[in-house]
Parts: sequence; C-alpha cells; structure tokens
Amino acid sequence: MFTDLLEPALREYRSTQTDPDDFDEFWAATLAETRAHPLDLHVDRVETGLTTLDVYDVTFAGWAGQPVRAWLRVPAGASGPLPAVVQFVGYGGGRGAAVENLFWASAGFAHLQMDTRGQGSGWSIGATPDPDGSGPAHPGVMTRGIDSRETYYYRRVFMDAVRAVEAARGLDVVDASRVSVVGGSQGGGIALAVAGLVPDLAAVAAYVPFLCDFRRATVITDADPYKEIGRYLAVHRHRASSVHDVLAYFDGVNFAKRATAPARFTTALMDPICPPSTVFGAFHAYGGPAEITVWPYNGHEGGGPEDDLLALALFRSPGA
Repeated sequence: MFTDLLEPALREYRSTQTDPDDFDEFWAATLAETRAHPLDLHVDRVETGLTTLDVYDVTFAGWAGQPVRAWLRVPAGASGPLPAVVQFVGYGGGRGAAVENLFWASAGFAHLQMDTRGQGSGWSIGATPDPDGSGPAHPGVMTRGIDSRETYYYRRVFMDAVRAVEAARGLDVVDASRVSVVGGSQGGGIALAVAGLVPDLAAVAAYVPFLCDFRRATVITDADPYKEIGRYLAVHRHRASSVHDVLAYFDGVNFAKRATAPARFTTALMDPICPPSTVFGAFHAYGGPAEITVWPYNGHEGGGPEDDLLALALFRSPGA
C-alpha cells in the first residue's frame, strides 16, 4: 500500500529541515582535515576469469588517512580516458565480490565501487573497518557517535566518499572532468552528500535515497534504519533536540541545496524504508537541474534496472 503522501501532495511538499548557520564552515574544515592526509592510492589487478572487463583492487586514504577499499572495473584493455561512475552502496552492504555489479563497466565507464566502512555484513561483503570509537549507540550505525557532529559516523563515511571521487580522478584511465556519482538508498544519500561537497561533478543519480529529511523520516516510518534513531530516542528521551541538531549537518536536504550537477532522483510510493516525501524534500531543495521518477507500485527496490537505465541516459547526456 502507499506509505506516505499521494503524488500530487508530494509535488507540493517542501521539507522544513533547516541548515545550521555554520554548515558550510563545518564541512570546509572537515574537508581540509581529511585532505591534509595524502591520498595514498594503490591499484592492483585482480584475476577474475572475466574476458570483457578488467578488475582492480583499489585502496585509498579516506577519513583521517584511514584506508578505504574499492573495486575498479573497466572495459577489458581500456586505456582511457573514460568517463567514470563512482558508486556508493546501500545500508549494511559492502563492495561485494570482484565479479559482481558489472553494469557500469559493461556500458563503457570506469566504475569505482566504494566499500562502506564498518558495514558489509548485512547483504554483501565488505573489507573496510571503522576504527573510530563510539559512545552508547543502538545496534546499526545510525546512532554511532551521534553525541556530536564531530564524532557522528556519517562524517567519516562522507569524507571517504569525497576521497573516492578524488581517487577516481587520480586514475590514468579516467577523464577527471567526467566523473559522476550514483547510489541507491544509503548510497543515494551518500551521493547527495558528495554532490553538495564536490562542486564539479558531471552528474548525480540518487535512487530512493536514504539520509534525507531526518526530522520527518524519524516520525513517519517504523522501518529500519530510521527506526534505529527512534529507538535510541525512546531510551534517551531528553536528547531529541540535540540529536536532530547533529543530524542537520548530515541531512541530504541540506546537501541538495548546495549541489549543482545535473541529477536524477527516483522514489517509490510503496517504500516504507525511505518514505517518498523525504526523497521529494531533497529533490525540491536541489540546487541544480534535477528530474525525479516516481514508481507508484514499488517498494524500496524502486525501479530496479530501470533506475540504472535512467542514470545511464543521464551520464551519457551531453551535459555530463
């Protein structure tokens, strides 16, 4: 069944999320702190048995210089320069196996798929730890380090993601002026954050994005992962205001306001995990040209392969 507003109301909905006065200063300082460490990019060929694609195991320095893993997949024998797609994965997943996720390289792109620190055991494997500690938190990562903006988990993840774009641009096979980002669910939320932090992306695709419009999301769905925050606040009853003050620095709505690259959003009206109004909140705030596709009879799977085809058309468009 529909889980949120009907489409006409979604078209009118505007998020009430506000950005902190020092939002830009906080992220500028975080970027400077991250970039003070060398990128330390390592690329090693992996033998997969594939004949149409070459695969490489990539390591680069993310947040605090900590190593982050990724797969690089390119058309076999490609010497470039190729347009690149940097992909971020959904909640609980990792970069998976070397022979998975062959769509983007098969379409002629250099495809860098970033591992997500501290995840990679929910539905696909990962290889990147999250060495930083955390105060009391609900199981999962949504409340890890939520006592402050400095310690919150997604500060580290978003910096890893920015560095993934920089790693892609540092590859000989990549045309550094034609790097796009893509992701679904958590990956879509990460893609929006990168779009707000990296001003010269070629394009952005966010499928049923997570991490958007926190104040609304946490009170209109009982589904995880947003419900992790609700359970935490059910115990820490007097921390709701301070928690939302922290989350405002990580909200996709606020990053969308600062993004300018052409963007494609998708949402699904029967999605209980990322309610469509939260996606529309980010879409309507987006600072650049953007389109959204609504799937009326789908849940959190969104458009599935149709979402990939919409992103492919965007990434191949003249503006990208």
